Amino acid sequence: MKQTEIILRAIGVLTETNALTRRIAQDQDAELDPAESQLGSLVTEVFPTVEVPADAGPTEAGQAVADAYLPAAISLVGAFAFLFSELADVHDAGRTDVTTASLLQDLALRLSRATDES
Repeated sequence: MKQTEIILRAIGVLTETNALTRRIAQDQDAELDPAESQLGSLVTEVFPTVEVPADAGPTEAGQAVADAYLPAAISLVGAFAFLFSELADVHDAGRTDVTTASLLQDLALRLSRATDES
């Protein structure tokens, strides 16, 4: 999965989380199904399946998992760090006319256009 796709999916996670937080604030008995969350889907898609040889020792098995997961972890953290930075810039600029939801939507549209043009 390309970094732009991961960022777009992270936008979906943040949008879902924002809506969920608002829903819980209005109804504390709201039911949550973690199996249907976008975060769970994103993690499942980004992190690869790791096959560890049956004869691998603990060190070799750990290294195989680390080698497979490190690039995915860096991509995920990078996506969320980028989005945090974008949200922080708007906050620090004192912009009260821009909501989190509208900023995330704008970022998604811009990234989608950039992806379509390349």
